[in-house]
Amino acid sequence: MSFDFSPRLWELAREAEARAALRFSAIDEVSFANTQKVMTAFADHRVSDTYFNGTTGYGYDDQGRDRLEEIYAEVFGCEAALVRTGFVNGSHAIACGMFACVSTGETMLSVTGNVYDTLQTVTGQRGALGGTFADYHIGFETVDMKDGLPDWDEIERRAAAPHIRAVYIQRSRGYAIRHTLSIDEIERICQIVRRVNPGAVILVDNCYGEFCDTREPTQVGADLICGSLIKNPGGGLAPMGGYIAGRRDLVERAAFRLTLPGIGAECGATLGVNRSLYQGFFMAPHTTAQALKTAAFCTELLSLLGYDVTPRGERAGLDIIHTVNFGAPEKLLAFCRGIQAGSPVDAFVTPEAWDMPGYDDQVVMAAGAFVQGASIELSCDGPMRPPYTAFIQGGLTYESGKLGILTAVQSLLDDQ
Repeated sequence: MSFDFSPRLWELAREAEARAALRFSAIDEVSFANTQKVMTAFADHRVSDTYFNGTTGYGYDDQGRDRLEEIYAEVFGCEAALVRTGFVNGSHAIACGMFACVSTGETMLSVTGNVYDTLQTVTGQRGALGGTFADYHIGFETVDMKDGLPDWDEIERRAAAPHIRAVYIQRSRGYAIRHTLSIDEIERICQIVRRVNPGAVILVDNCYGEFCDTREPTQVGADLICGSLIKNPGGGLAPMGGYIAGRRDLVERAAFRLTLPGIGAECGATLGVNRSLYQGFFMAPHTTAQALKTAAFCTELLSLLGYDVTPRGERAGLDIIHTVNFGAPEKLLAFCRGIQAGSPVDAFVTPEAWDMPGYDDQVVMAAGAFVQGASIELSCDGPMRPPYTAFIQGGLTYESGKLGILTAVQSLLDDQ
């Protein structure tokens, strides 16, 4: 790969960067403010090299692990946090958070539509499988979004019901055709719930949204947030894991779900990964900014070529995910193959659409990542059905992200 782009593409790239200049400036401001928060927390908790040492066995008294959780809590403006490599993914962390918020006979209400596929087993929508809401006789209800945004009136009506114990919010659009919620919109939902059902617990799936704003949901009324360490907060360095942060009692209940009641967060050996988790969190505001800049560049470049790209305007940058409707299967495939060819890992691989478990249509996926499945690294995937939408996210550095996007667009131009 020589990254040999056509003169026309270079010209379009320069125009795209010029159009994205104001977005770049705004992203840098948020990154600076969040870096200041992280560095303040590191200083407040007297981080030293001794915290990077790992533990084995039970992991009792792992000072580095415990201090990192205190740092997460400070940065996210809450009482406590659970930052563990024992979470196999973000969905695992969210599931533990969900069970921390509801018990047998209670009901959780999702106010951002249905949860995504990997959580529908947790909520019991696929039956009693062992350990689901259905097995524990916990209810799950939804309020559909209205034109891609919260249905404020319906949220107020449904959240007031006396059987609702917890309210669930998905911050990011994820892989759905809806809008990512702004922090102001999450705050408005929290205010509505507090007014109509003061005892309800508010849980936010924070995946893809960390450090995209100077505030997190726990700073505007949410009781608990959950996410993945191989997305934004891991800074591209965390090799695995997830986190939960919020009210101390709820974090403790989630820890009991992760391990077992009575032990909770007391155990969990770190096996030498503390350094990566600390350094990743230190890098997270900057790395997230690189992903957002990559998204801004990609959005402007593909818009210049006439493609339907979202989000735009004031909704841009609320999370690291953006979409492009290509309108034809061969264009979606060409773009994904270009993303793969412009990756630092497995650039020689050619993505093909395949029958992915859990999906009704074939899916094509492109990702050349240092950490398998890391969404903070440039990647792209999409279902092979109209309008042939690619979901794009990540970029560890703007420079590498720009090269990846240029390679993908050159692949599109060559395919014409």
